[in-house]
Amino acid sequence: MTNTIKIFAFLKYGDQAASTRQRLLQYLPYLRSQNIEVEAVSLLDNSYVRGIGARGGRFSPAVAQSYARRMMQVLSASHYDAYWIHCELFPFMPGIAEKLVALHRKPIIYDFDDAIFHMYDTHRSAAVRTLLGRKLEPLLRSAAACACGNEYLRKYASRFCSYASVIPTVIDTDVFRPDPATQRDGPVKIGWIGSPSTWQFVEPVLPVLQRVCGRMGAEFTAIGAGVVKTFPGLSVRPWSQENEVRDLQGIHIGIMPLPDEPWARGKCGYKLIQYMACGLPTVASPVGVNSAIVAHGESGYLAATASEWEHQLSHLISDVALRRRMGGRGREIVESWYSLKVQAPRLEQLIRGAVQGGGSRSLEAAPAGVRHS
Repeated sequence: MTNTIKIFAFLKYGDQAASTRQRLLQYLPYLRSQNIEVEAVSLLDNSYVRGIGARGGRFSPAVAQSYARRMMQVLSASHYDAYWIHCELFPFMPGIAEKLVALHRKPIIYDFDDAIFHMYDTHRSAAVRTLLGRKLEPLLRSAAACACGNEYLRKYASRFCSYASVIPTVIDTDVFRPDPATQRDGPVKIGWIGSPSTWQFVEPVLPVLQRVCGRMGAEFTAIGAGVVKTFPGLSVRPWSQENEVRDLQGIHIGIMPLPDEPWARGKCGYKLIQYMACGLPTVASPVGVNSAIVAHGESGYLAATASEWEHQLSHLISDVALRRRMGGRGREIVESWYSLKVQAPRLEQLIRGAVQGGGSRSLEAAPAGVRHS
């Protein structure tokens, strides 16, 4: 019988953060079945996650206690076979703190799904850029493997870690699936899902959405936007894990606008993957991984300008057959590459390669028809 691999996972946020669930927690049953046991702890709990949208997240006595607790966890977790670090151990602390876990001389598996290095190297403060602009480099050099959410992140990680592979952010396609009720009669619903912190990316296209909804009798549903200024045809729903799939199945077109900025180029397109898994056509900005996930003209459209957004949305609203065809193609793409079933064995391979040493230094590439992300 294969010996069990025991991993201690240092997560940044609690399980109400999508990245926590999608980058590690959803893999735990599969990994357990393969004799890989993971004990996971978060630095910042769910109350902090909820507060990010309300007040942007603040350093507080409770956060200070979380840092102290993490320090004790780092120093005492010597009896594990390897360590999993999501994003960073100690936000806004020097790089030497990130390397403390290397003192145990056990393999480190680093995972990230955002360009968090741009939090520091493009920070508005020159002091932050100088002191922390390269803070992740010591950790990456110590890592036995890096699981990168997209190619943009892999290129950065590979400068310091020789075993950096793309493990895209994925979903369980048995849970996120099409619902024929979305093709019901009634107004076509454009939808967006996210958080108050990412609503800012939608605001530039709101005039287009308002114009299209007014002209074509469509509606716009924002899931998880928080408190926002409304207009006729806009409905705002709170996000909840229990209602997430049902809310997505209740829309007809999913959108993901992004600015062409360094931070946005590191995004992993999770919204698009959710929409496509539910059989929805998409319209997205051609920024970063969006251009790899969306097969333009097949599973949806890429739109860079206001006129393109208006044209593509109008086209989809007016053509139900097109929506069905594109939604079906999007589902196929997700099933072939962006699904838990496909990526779980690849993640296991990456973990074993890191822990056992000398293992495979390459993972199976995306299948034909799916562009590298």
